[in-house]
Parts: sequence; C-alpha cells; structure tokens
Amino acid sequence: MFRWLVGTIALSMVATQALAADPAEIHVGYLGHSGVKSKLSLVEQPADNDGVAGARLAIEDNNTTGKFLNQHFTLEEVRLKDGEDVAKAATELAGRNDYIIADLPADALLRAADALRDRGTVLLNAGAIDDRLREQDCRANVLHVAPTRTMLADALAQYLVWKQWKRWLLVVGSHDRDKLYADALRRAATRFGAKIVQERTFEDTGGARRTDSGVTLIQRQIPVFTQQAPAYDVLVAADESDVFAAYLPYRTWDPRPVAGSAGLVPTSWDAAQDQWGAVQMQNRFMKLNSRRMTALDMQAWTAARMIGEATSRTNSGDPKKVFAFLKGADFSVAAFKGTRLTLRDWNLQLRQPILLVDGRMVVSVSPQEGFLHQVSELDTLGVDRPETKCKLQ
Repeated sequence: MFRWLVGTIALSMVATQALAADPAEIHVGYLGHSGVKSKLSLVEQPADNDGVAGARLAIEDNNTTGKFLNQHFTLEEVRLKDGEDVAKAATELAGRNDYIIADLPADALLRAADALRDRGTVLLNAGAIDDRLREQDCRANVLHVAPTRTMLADALAQYLVWKQWKRWLLVVGSHDRDKLYADALRRAATRFGAKIVQERTFEDTGGARRTDSGVTLIQRQIPVFTQQAPAYDVLVAADESDVFAAYLPYRTWDPRPVAGSAGLVPTSWDAAQDQWGAVQMQNRFMKLNSRRMTALDMQAWTAARMIGEATSRTNSGDPKKVFAFLKGADFSVAAFKGTRLTLRDWNLQLRQPILLVDGRMVVSVSPQEGFLHQVSELDTLGVDRPETKCKLQ
C-alpha cells in the first residue's frame, strides 16, 4: 500500500511538472494577397478577412485541444501588395513559422513553394484550385486543401447525370480561368456520359458591369444570346471571372436550369450547410465574425485543423514529424461533411465531398450514389491515381 501511494504521488508530481512547463509553441503563418475583388452581386461581396477568419477559428479549436497536450498555437497573417516579391515574403514568414497556409494564385504559390523547398516548412494551399498544381507542376512540399477544378466539375456532372440532365449547352467566358473551368467540365461530361450539344463564348467587352440601364440591357441580351440552341437539358456556365453567369438564371431563351458558375454551383462549403454538426461551426463563425462562412474560410479552417490534428496525434510540433504523419495512412480530419477527409498520397490533394448549392440551400452532396471506386468513392472526384502526371520530388 505504501509503495502504491509513493508511486501515485510520484506520477502526480511528474504530471504537474509537465503541465507547469512552458507549452510547446506551434507557429502558423497565413500568406495571402491584400485587397479583395468585387463580385457581380452586391450581396456576395467578400470580406477583407475572407479565408484568414476560418484559420483563426481553427487556431482557437487547436488551442482548446492543445491545453491538454501542453501545446499552444499562434497565427501570423501577411498580406502581399501588388508587385511584392512572394518568394521573399514567404521566406521571411517561414523564418518565424514552421507552417504556412497560403491563399495565392497558382504561379505565386509555385514561387513560394520553390523558395521554401529546403527549409522544411509545411505549405498548405487553401486557395488555388488549378489542377496543374497537383499534376505536372506538383511540389512535394505543398499539401492541397482547396478542391481542384476537376473535382468541382466532376461533382456537378455526377449530379446532372444522376438527374438524367445529360444534354448540356456549355457557355464559356473569354478569360483564361473560364477556359480552364470549361476544360474540366468537358472532361467531366466525357467521364460520366453527358453530351455537350453546343458551346458558346461570352466575350467580356469591359466597361461597367452595373449601370442604371443594366437590367434592361441584360434582359434583352441574355435571351438573344441563348436562343436557337439545339435541344438541351441544362445550361452549364464556365465563368470564374464573374462576368455573365449570374445573369443567366430566369433569362435564357428556353426555360432551362443553369449550373456551373451560377444556379447550381459546386463548392467546398456554403453558409447553408447544416448537416453533420455543421450548425455549431456556422454559429461559432458567425459569433466571431458577424458574417457567414465562405468556402475559402472553410478551406483555411481545414488547413489549420490538419496541423492541429497532426500535432496532437504525433504529440509533436516538429514539422518533419507532422508532415510525415499528414502524408501517412493514419491521417484523417473531420470537417462537418459526413466523412473524414484523407490525403491522396500521389499528389497530396485532400479528398473531400463537394456541396452543390443554389444560394439558399444545399441541393445535394457529391459523390453521388452509384458512382463507385475501388479505393474511395471520393476518388471519383478529380484526377485519379492512374491518370496523374504528378511526380513528387
């Protein structure tokens, strides 16, 4: 009895000393661009803290768990101005942080990744959806939390095919990003058995997108633009530049649904998501930020939670151990989407369901029932292992 009591006291003293010791500091950086691009709709204007607000909420969540593991997380935000050297900014941020969540365009992300290649910094892409970042331009030091264009297009195509809306009128914007999304939609149509009956290009002629006479002009322009099309079930718009797609619903010549960049939209997250415990997440975010949570907010939240999950599971803030765990078979993270998310080891892309939303409700969630895969149904979305061009180095 005496020996047991002495042992218990000794263990208690060790535990007390561990808790009394300074917590392990885990520093996370957030690298993005200053300023936000206005949207066509006045009710969809992005907030100045779009993205980083989600990361801040995740840091709070990490610190809640970290109290029991003697870990403390911090977040440092850096915003790049136009023309600023992204490689230099990333290197300086990495000098103070072992992990960086990035919301950068594709080329800027590659410059940051190459600058940090030999530092051991874990870089998490929360914003760029370009497939080439996971394929021919993949980097071994970048994890991708944002979904790809092909994942978004495949998610939409599965639902349209499930609905038997297989005949598409594809309308493509004139900007490069629009054309990349159109490529993904063409691939998805071929992959899942839809048919693009015709393609049309909507040229961006510049000028003000909102004018006093704008409603009248659009009400005349869109029907004429969409008339005399072959018989189709749904108009699919590729308009990442946000020039015309929002004007399509209820204005087409034929009474048809609209999908893609307007109408039924594929996204990683939406303010209407209320399944799988998402309401508590939405409420906490609203309380902190007095606005709704966007897809970019959720992608940044997930990135920060991936760091928190890995540090808690490894009981270490060492980026080498954390990075190895994130890429390993034991990693998964919960993100209020009905299943735990895991990482594709061939291109470091996070597997995830995609929501299909209409601006007010979540209409459906892909992958759809009946689209099967030998490893994970989530791998029916985006580039699969046999198709990949990625060679991680």
